[in-house]
Formats: sequence, structure tokens, C-alpha cells
Amino acid sequence: PFNLFDAERALASWTVLIAMTAGTMFAIWLGELISEYGIRGQGLSLVIFAGIVSQMPANLISLLSDETTRWFMLAFALIVITLIVFAIVFVQQGRRNVPVMYPGRRMGNRMSMPVKGTLPLMVNLAGMIPLIFASAILQFPTIVASYFTQSENLGVREFFLSVQSFFGATGTSNWGYWTIYFLMVVIFTFFYTSVLFDQQNYGENLKKMGATVPGVHTGAPTQKYLSTVQRRITLVGAVFLGLVAIMPFLLGLLLSAIGLAAASSQTGIFLLTSSGLLIVVGVVRDTFQNIDAELKLHGYQDSLLVR
Repeated sequence: PFNLFDAERALASWTVLIAMTAGTMFAIWLGELISEYGIRGQGLSLVIFAGIVSQMPANLISLLSDETTRWFMLAFALIVITLIVFAIVFVQQGRRNVPVMYPGRRMGNRMSMPVKGTLPLMVNLAGMIPLIFASAILQFPTIVASYFTQSENLGVREFFLSVQSFFGATGTSNWGYWTIYFLMVVIFTFFYTSVLFDQQNYGENLKKMGATVPGVHTGAPTQKYLSTVQRRITLVGAVFLGLVAIMPFLLGLLLSAIGLAAASSQTGIFLLTSSGLLIVVGVVRDTFQNIDAELKLHGYQDSLLVR
């Protein structure tokens, strides 16, 4: 076990800690080089992308390990991945365009007509951060319980063993774990979206530009109105992220229902984790958009690139 202060394990523990720290710094440095000399702003994202995609061969081997169901499982996985990728792109690109009126410009002694515009509010402003928060917090009880499973007190030991068993078992039988995971993802999505939205301060910024939302007073009332709209559309994004988070559980139930109980326990059904799929799709989309921007900057046009 990992222990920095135990005489027998200190050397190995410190070696692992230093190696992980050095590896992290190297990955960050490599990402900065890619951003500087390669695709602007995508360096670290591409490093993470490569690490996630590198898991696919091992997961594919696991998926095809059972000769009796290998082709069904492969077809099932490809269909599921295709549908999930489509849903991720659809939701990530989804937005609500709020109408905004911008003031006209003065041209000599005349004022031009006000200009109609829109303020796009993203359906999933939080991205995949809620998934990271929720999964990290759900790992915390298991880590804490591991320090008390050898307690001499029988009651304490049994309690923390039950905690470790509950949060450590992620099979289809553990409804409680997946329910908590879903609720935490939804809650964190609303929380993180609220933090990001308040930082934008759209009400004051629109007021400074002289822009107005039709039918809404400028300043604080505009901010309140936009915040209400953002909360409503965030519900769709929050539920979607929650469903993506518990997709392994839902697929396990589906496979068990059609008589493939053994296959339902395979971790490689996605070929990637649900959060991994979100990262991969997001990085690919952002990379294409950055490449498109670079081409336009140098006078090139390519209708095949994502917009």
C-alpha cells in the first residue's frame, strides 16, 4: 500500500510520487510545445486525447474475449458509440439564441437603425467538469475507508468495510451508487454553470455597449432574465451528462435483460469510458475548429472542416 511515512514503504511511495509529479510536468511541457509549434491552444488536450485513445486496443481485446458473443458485442459497441458521439456533438453544439438589439451608429447628423443580433447561451456550458468532480468525490469515501478497514474496533471496521464495498462496487446490482453518481453530476452541472455564467456578467456588459434584450430592462434585470434562461436550458445538459455518466450501468441492465449477463460486466463495452468519450469528441471538434481558424487566417477555405 501507498504510505509516505512508513519505514518499509517510504522509499517506494516517494519514488512513485516523484515519478508521477515529474511525468505530469513533462506532459504539461510537451503540451505547451504542441501549442506553440503545432495546433494553437490544443497541446495539453491532444496529450490527454492520446492517453485516452491508447486504452482502446486493450478494451477491444477484452470486448472480443468471449468467442460466442464477440461479433454481437463488437456490433453493439459500435452502434452505441456512434449514437453517443452523435448525442454528445448535438448537445455540445446546442444553444439558445436570445435576441439582442444593438444601438445604431451615428452617421453625420443621422442615426442608423438599431441592429438585431443574438446572444448564444450554451446548453452544456459546464463541459465535462461535472463528471470529473462527481467521480473524484465518489472515490473519496473509498480512500478514507481504506484507512479504517483494519481497525481493532469491530463496529468501526464493519462500517468502513460496508462503505468501501458500497462505493467500490460499480456493477449493475448497485443501484444506490449509480443514483448518487447521476444526482451529483446533475447538481455539479448546475453549480459550475452558475459560476461560469455569473463571471460573464452579461447584464452589465450589454448595458455598457448600449445593447438591450427586447422587453427586459438593462442591467440587473437583464442578468436575471438571462440567468433564468440559462438555468432552464442547463436542465437538458445536466440530465444528458448524468445519463452519459451512468451509461455503463444502463447498458449493463440492457445486456442482462437480453440474456448476456456475462457480457454486461465487461468494462470495454464503450472501448472508452463515458467521460473519455466526452473528452475525445470535444478535443476532435475543437481541433478541427482551430485548424479551420488557422486556415482562414492564412486565406484558405475548406468546407469539409467543422464549423
